[in-house]
Amino acid sequence: MEVRRTVPVTLDVDSDDDALLRDTVDEFLFAAQYVVDHAFQGEYVTTSKGQLQGETYDDVCDQTPLNTGLVQNARNKAAEACKSVVERWKQGKKASKPRMTSPHVVYDHRTATFYDDYVSLATTDGRVEADYVLPDRDRETPHAEYLFSDEYETTGAELHRKHDEWQLHVHCKKERELDSPEQPTPENGTVLGIDLGVNNLAVASTGTFWTGAEFDHWRREYENRRGDLQECGTRWAHENIQAVGRKENGRFKQTLHRISNELVAEARQHGCTVIAFEDLTDIRERTGASWGHKWAFNRLYEYVEYKAAEYGITVEQVPSENTSRRCSYCGFTHPDNRDGEAFECLKCGYENHADYNAAKNIGLRYLRRNQTGGDEGAPLGVRLNSGTLNVNGEYESPAEVSARTGVHAESHPFRGG
Repeated sequence: MEVRRTVPVTLDVDSDDDALLRDTVDEFLFAAQYVVDHAFQGEYVTTSKGQLQGETYDDVCDQTPLNTGLVQNARNKAAEACKSVVERWKQGKKASKPRMTSPHVVYDHRTATFYDDYVSLATTDGRVEADYVLPDRDRETPHAEYLFSDEYETTGAELHRKHDEWQLHVHCKKERELDSPEQPTPENGTVLGIDLGVNNLAVASTGTFWTGAEFDHWRREYENRRGDLQECGTRWAHENIQAVGRKENGRFKQTLHRISNELVAEARQHGCTVIAFEDLTDIRERTGASWGHKWAFNRLYEYVEYKAAEYGITVEQVPSENTSRRCSYCGFTHPDNRDGEAFECLKCGYENHADYNAAKNIGLRYLRRNQTGGDEGAPLGVRLNSGTLNVNGEYESPAEVSARTGVHAESHPFRGG
């Protein structure tokens, strides 16, 4: 199994090299946009990298000073952006032609050489060398765990310009064997359902809640700080607004890393082979979440996805329709089943926290979408705080009650989860 990690590294760049890198970013974005514009000509959007290579390569090489490797990387970036738009169209979602505006350059082993303390990067005029700005190697950081590890291979990187700094997002990978050849596969294992929301950032089908109170508190705090600084209108205030933004981003990332670690630990503790989230595409419209919450949901999913992979746990998204309105016990679906955070089924009378009910429905939806068993036809199950739900929504008690009880348990004592 392949495990991938991305490690952000700040670069120490002098003024001359800074100008070269800025020029390289501009030319890279121009090349990528040129390919995108070409792909959108005609009746259909072209997404084939091979076809786009043949139709745009010579033109881009004639119009930019980029070397051949960066031209091809720009083409690949453009093709991936076009494919993303086409996929959204297939799902009935709105999407428009991509605009390449985020300042970045994609590097691979043809265009970058990675050393222990510095990197050599291709630019519009030869190469530049930039030292890494690194923490102490003895500290437990992603740099020590992945970048300096003999187990991980560096595969490429993306150069970004953020907050007046150059950052290299280095991609690393390693091959990892599963702990046991008998480890259950996603088709014959246990699913952990996860519901995302505003009041509770995440709720698991095991009954564990991760509250959004801390996230909301700091979001309001940083908004107030920015508001006070904006009233000043001075250059000092403007610089401090940027500093507040960096602190806010760092605090939220730290919080989301902690929650993602705990989510993966929850899945491992309960022997889950799949973590199922609801589809994040339109979550802002469904939940009434702010832009900040939507960012947090997507970032949390990304963190869980790559951290779970190290333990052989698959992370999936399932359609979100009616997960908050459907009774996880009898299956009856009605808008009036849910009233705020309270859920009471109008048909069978089942009562519980609405987000917990939704988390179980998300797990059940994954089961129904993948309604297959293993070699001996063993059923899948949604992991609860004690026991499991099978694909028919039937509760199954564990052989021994050893799973810890979550923050919130079932209302029906005989169902256990």
